[in-house]
Amino acid sequence: MITFDKFRDAVFLKEDSNLELQLEQLKMIREQLIDRSQINKDIKFLEIGLQGEKEIAYELKNSNIGMYVLHDITLTFEDLKAQIDYIIITKGYCYLVECKNLIGDITVDSHGQFQRSYCLNNNHIKEAIYSPYNQAVSHKEILKKRWLSKHNKFITFFRENSFDNLWYKPLVVLSNSRSLLNVKYALKEIKNSVVRVDNLVEYIKRDIKNYDHNSFSSKKTMLTLANSFLEANSCNDRSSLVEKYKNILLQEKELKNKLKELRLKKSNNMNVPAYYIFTDNELNSLLLKRPKTLDQLKNMKILSNIKFNLHGKDILNVINSDLKMFK
Repeated sequence: MITFDKFRDAVFLKEDSNLELQLEQLKMIREQLIDRSQINKDIKFLEIGLQGEKEIAYELKNSNIGMYVLHDITLTFEDLKAQIDYIIITKGYCYLVECKNLIGDITVDSHGQFQRSYCLNNNHIKEAIYSPYNQAVSHKEILKKRWLSKHNKFITFFRENSFDNLWYKPLVVLSNSRSLLNVKYALKEIKNSVVRVDNLVEYIKRDIKNYDHNSFSSKKTMLTLANSFLEANSCNDRSSLVEKYKNILLQEKELKNKLKELRLKKSNNMNVPAYYIFTDNELNSLLLKRPKTLDQLKNMKILSNIKFNLHGKDILNVINSDLKMFK
């Protein structure tokens, strides 16, 4: 049996996150957008998620448990992809962590369904959420497929049970320590795989204490496993959100240019200054509100009655043709 008396550090072999880069990119795009309502919400959600992941890192760094930690790892097998918030490798289990920073109190029922309840504007809201446990389990299944593909049938026959029961463990960590977690009626496998962040270290310590000490991995074995994950890590697809807003920004710029072309053409034809057609502030309002009908445009009161009567139809033709182009 290997002794670990001297190995009590949480070694982060990968501490950065694609999430941080994505937030920086989204904030840069936001400064160029006219309509910022949705991107502000997405940035807020990402910031909440990142804060949750930092809570986990803080707990692990102060755990006094020997472990190797990898943050934000993406592993693939064929057309499957596992984006894992944390991989925590201890001398016992290797935890595949799904981090959730959710507002409200979380309840897991006897059917494995996750629900959260919270108050919003004095209204009590109760809603079902996608099971983070199922997400964590799917990560394990992808890892298992990868492992099976790399070993012959003789090895997998004798060691597949170890993979399922001794090595890898899906774990959901609720990083909002203010949330109440109720798993009283949850299925046993879920009850044993969901923990609040403030109980994470004790959870791991209890697992190590109850683990078969004769099956402990050596520090070298732990590091080898960690490096194998690090080498297999691929770029994850969180940047898809960045691409979404890049496309929205492109749409805004295209529409803005078309409306400016319309304004210039009309001002030349009428021999009046461009702002007589519509001002830059009115242009920005058109881009923000995107009216689709004459009634909408009139009710939005973006343009004066004279401007509305003279240019309303032409403006809507440009806006609607642009919307069709980018559908």
